[in-house]
Amino acid sequence: MKVVIISGLSGAGKTRAADWFEDQGYYCIDNMPPQLVKNFLELSLQSDNHIEKVAFVADVRGGEFFDELEACVDALRKMEGVDSTLLFVEASINTIVKRYNETRRMHPLTGGRATAKVIEEEKDMLEGVRNKADYILDTTHMKVSDFNLQLSKIILGDEGESSFNINLTSFGYKYGIPTESDIQVDMRFIPNPYYVKSLRKLTGNNKKVSSYVLKFDITQKFLKDFTGMVQDLVPGYIREGKYHLNIAVGCTGGHHRSVAVANELGRVFKEKGFRVTVTHRDLDFIAKGDKK
Repeated sequence: MKVVIISGLSGAGKTRAADWFEDQGYYCIDNMPPQLVKNFLELSLQSDNHIEKVAFVADVRGGEFFDELEACVDALRKMEGVDSTLLFVEASINTIVKRYNETRRMHPLTGGRATAKVIEEEKDMLEGVRNKADYILDTTHMKVSDFNLQLSKIILGDEGESSFNINLTSFGYKYGIPTESDIQVDMRFIPNPYYVKSLRKLTGNNKKVSSYVLKFDITQKFLKDFTGMVQDLVPGYIREGKYHLNIAVGCTGGHHRSVAVANELGRVFKEKGFRVTVTHRDLDFIAKGDKK
């Protein structure tokens, strides 16, 4: 099991880090008392469906429990079946003061304004944890995309692209375009199986419909060109801190062509090493006279 402890100065970017880990499939837990972390992991390891990747955010908000964090880190490093990492996030005092002033949030150590004195006190409290860190990230001059890129290099190494999520959704234009889509592709250039009597009542999940849709040269050319384009774009998305892409594949009713093509795109992207989800939004909409 991969376990990451995220700690560091308040306002330095721990929440951003947790968001990044969540995007990578980690089960994220914020501010769990350190003495409960080991118990949680032991229970998870004993379960038939134990969690494979988990990230804990631990900081001064833990109050009196925070003193136990160093011992928790030492225990995790000796724990069988656990590959642990301690990530420490920090920034300059002036940067943190500026961030708190911009957001008008209260500093968790005092419940009041974030001042240079308060941040110095927090740094002293965290010194022991910082000294045990496997990685220290200074976010003073980092944009979010830079921060995410550094996390990708540290945690994923050369596996960055394999952790990129491609979410495919087939849909029918007659029912509206998925609002969450980043890219929309229109399959209405492909001959329509709806007009083939033996295929009309079937869906793109059926092998006969899929074979019909995919047999055309124009479909094959689209698949080759589109998958190549997306693969070329992924490194750019990762550099900008984006780790998922929502692709909507449409046809008239979302029943035949879009379903078959979405399934095929999912298969190809999986072969290329991406994490893929395929959803067919409008298969439940089957009305007499629909052109799918």
